[in-house]
Amino acid sequence: MVITAGIDIGSKSTEAVILRDDKLVGAAMLPTGADSGSAAAKTLKLALNSCGLTEKELSYIVSTGYGRGNLPAADEYITEITCHAKGSWWYFPESQVILDIGGQDCKAILCDAAGRVSDFAINDRCAAGTGRYLERAAELIGMPVDHMGSASLNAAEKSISLDGICIVYAEKKIRSLLRQGRSRNDIAYAACEYVANRVASLVYQVWTPGETFCMSGGVAHNIGVVKRLEAMLGVSVKIAPNPEYIGAVGAAVLAAERVAL
Repeated sequence: MVITAGIDIGSKSTEAVILRDDKLVGAAMLPTGADSGSAAAKTLKLALNSCGLTEKELSYIVSTGYGRGNLPAADEYITEITCHAKGSWWYFPESQVILDIGGQDCKAILCDAAGRVSDFAINDRCAAGTGRYLERAAELIGMPVDHMGSASLNAAEKSISLDGICIVYAEKKIRSLLRQGRSRNDIAYAACEYVANRVASLVYQVWTPGETFCMSGGVAHNIGVVKRLEAMLGVSVKIAPNPEYIGAVGAAVLAAERVAL
C-alpha cells in the first residue's frame, strides 16, 4: 500500500490531500496566514485526520506553492507549475493545456501525454486577472465573491468596460459606476469579462485551438469567468470537482511516482 501526501502552500490558502493507491482519501484546506509553515503542518494533520491516518503511515510527502520550502516534514519540494500540470492530468489524462488562476497570479501550462510541463506562460506582476482582482471588485460592489459569477450571468447591460491593468484604476472605475447607479450585476459581468480577457492572452501563448483545455484554482468556481473564456476560445472548459486542490493533488501524485521508482 502506497500512501502519499501533497501540500500546496499558497499566498491565500493551503491545501493538503492524501492519496492511497492512487485514490483520493483525505483532504483539508486552511487560510495560509502569516505563518505558512504552521498552516501547512495543521492542514496536513487535518487531511490525515479526515481519513483516519497518521503522518507515520505516509510513504512520501511533496510540498508545492509559494511556501513549499516551509514544511520541514516534506520529502521534496516541487514547483506549483509542475504540480498543477500533474494534478490536472490525474483528473483529465487528455488535458493538454491547464489554466490556473490563483489569488495572486495566473499560469497557462502546456503539458504532454504524461502530465509533464512542455511550456508555460505566467502573469505574477499585477493582481489584474487573478482571484484578488475579483475579490476586490466584489468588496466594492457589496457582493460575496462566490456570487459574482452567477450574478454576471444576469447582467442586463454588457457594454461596461473595466479598462486599465491595475486594480487601483479598476477600483476608481467601479466606484464611478456605482455613483452612476449602474447595476451590481452589470459591474460583476464587467469584472468577469475583464479577468477572462486578461487570462485568455496567457492561454494563447501556449494553446493551439482544438487542444483539450481545463482550469484549476479557486476562480474555476466562477461561472462568469468560465463562460466568458469558453465563448472567447470556442471550447468547453473541463473543471475538476474541487479545482482549488489541483496543485496538492499533483504533488501527491508526484510523491507516489517517486515511491514507485
